[in-house]
Amino acid sequence: MKRRIYRFSCVLQLVQKEQWLSMATEATLEKKEWKVQSYVEQQDRIWPKEGRHILAQYDDDTVVVYQAFSPVIAEYAIRNQKFGGEKFSFTRMSWIKPNFLWMMYRSGWASKKGQEHVLAVRITRAGFDQILSLALTGQAEKAAGRKEPAQVRLQWDPDHGPNGDPLPRRAIQLGLRNEVLKRYSEEWIVEIKDVTQFVREQNDLVKRNQIDKLLVAQERVYPILDQLTAAQIQVDNL
Repeated sequence: MKRRIYRFSCVLQLVQKEQWLSMATEATLEKKEWKVQSYVEQQDRIWPKEGRHILAQYDDDTVVVYQAFSPVIAEYAIRNQKFGGEKFSFTRMSWIKPNFLWMMYRSGWASKKGQEHVLAVRITRAGFDQILSLALTGQAEKAAGRKEPAQVRLQWDPDHGPNGDPLPRRAIQLGLRNEVLKRYSEEWIVEIKDVTQFVREQNDLVKRNQIDKLLVAQERVYPILDQLTAAQIQVDNL
């Protein structure tokens, strides 16, 4: 009887320890501040002027990516902290962008139809790294002779300034489909934040040509530590 009680006590302690560790892990991934900084300061002093670089807001645990949607899809995402609902399709490719200004260019600062709401989606860094490890360009897919399309499509496009002018620097966007898209929504999302109001306020500054006052997401070059991934996505590591 004493042995049974002892074993039960040990099991209970183990379960409690696992629950505590789980709660501690979740606590580290709870809501974090979405940081902004002067565009001029970052462009002049922090960001590379050219090359293929992933500019992103990240910390040890998470990375922020951006998506723009219609009000219906955005409202569902904010309310449920994941994607879904009648208007969101898991059978279509969904594009994420770690670069805030590239999202502004693509969505017209939240003015294009179907892109009226800009979401800052904070995901786990492990999830983002896995997305990168699976990413292939369309050209790479053809060269590999794949029978099925890659679950992550990679594109390097010219980065753009606040006014939409193309820059020598290249920005990345990642198209997710199938199982990766489901895992992105169900497993990797830490928080979804609607930053549309901020976007509109900053767009007003752009329209008035007050770039010196413009604030954008605080970003720096994201390091690709896995050399195979770095070679696969053809990033220019600093």
